[in-house]
Amino acid sequence: MSRKLDNKILLSKYEQSNFSRGRSGIYILLWWLIQGTIFRYSMHNMYDWRNFLLRLFGGKIGSGVKIRSSAKFTYPWKVTIGENSWIGDNVQFYSLDKICIGSNCVVSQESYLCTGSHNIKDPHFGLITKPIAIKDGAWVASDVFVYPGVTINEMAVVAARSTVIKDIPANEVHAGSPAKYVKKRFEEDELL
Repeated sequence: MSRKLDNKILLSKYEQSNFSRGRSGIYILLWWLIQGTIFRYSMHNMYDWRNFLLRLFGGKIGSGVKIRSSAKFTYPWKVTIGENSWIGDNVQFYSLDKICIGSNCVVSQESYLCTGSHNIKDPHFGLITKPIAIKDGAWVASDVFVYPGVTINEMAVVAARSTVIKDIPANEVHAGSPAKYVKKRFEEDELL
């Protein structure tokens, strides 16, 4: 390694005083305890119970939402999920910032919605957070990674194992890593 690059990253100087988790440390620990026990080990069809627990901790969860017990929410008070949406097994809501899921959306198993990253040029590796929005009728298929700040617009589809680094326009199917346009989901005559 060249001398010029030595000591450019100083993780011992990392701090996040500008970041707000939105609740006290005790509240967060209580949520993590609940999530790791009675949320995680609830029976398959106990969707109303899990929705109740998320609402109890500040999540805005619409009616008819189906969330699998293995889904994880870092901070549920930063999450909104519209009516009749489905959240699959092992979906991760890394909700350092807001995550808004619309109505009639599907976020399939193993997907990761990531609202936090770091400034790669900052010697202290400063935290960056940006919200994620998934609009009405969109489908995020299995094992998709969604970057901070991304919006997946109405009726859009992201194919399995894709990486979404930029916004997906309405009614488009995107696939790959990074995700790129494949085709329209519905043709104009199908939307009438």
